Amino acid sequence: MRHGKKINHLGRKSAHRKAMLANMACSLIEHKRISTTVAKAKALKQFVEPLITKSKTENNQTAEKGTHNRRIVFSNLRSKEAVTELFGTVAEKVGDRPGGYTRIIKLGNRLGDNADMAMIELVDFNELYNAGKTAKKSTRRSRRGGSKKAEVVAPVAETETKTDDSEE
Repeated sequence: MRHGKKINHLGRKSAHRKAMLANMACSLIEHKRISTTVAKAKALKQFVEPLITKSKTENNQTAEKGTHNRRIVFSNLRSKEAVTELFGTVAEKVGDRPGGYTRIIKLGNRLGDNADMAMIELVDFNELYNAGKTAKKSTRRSRRGGSKKAEVVAPVAETETKTDDSEE
């Protein structure tokens, strides 16, 4: 029975698993989107989202708390470039988002071993999905629809006057 065992070990020892997740998180932060297996993507999501939250809270807290958060994130990621990117551009983009910084999209099966593949990406860096959501918020529908009827009636009236002129 696996009662209370919430972590997916991914078939690796703990040191290998931590190093692999740190490397994958650095790649995700640098490239904003990576392709991996579904199990690794789910494990990476649990690993990287608390780090993004720590980077987001740096601007709202005192300097001491911000430095502490940077050191915690660096102990998990082990890459200065990734920490700088995370606390810079990524923290700016996700500043107003209350959580759910990553998205997992399933891609199908890998040819070699038929493993379930997925793409994990940072939500705010995908312009295709974000552009459609802003357009939906700006549009508003009315139950009456009176403006559409007025547009349809006006061209009909013009065509009637044209036919009257041509008959004379």
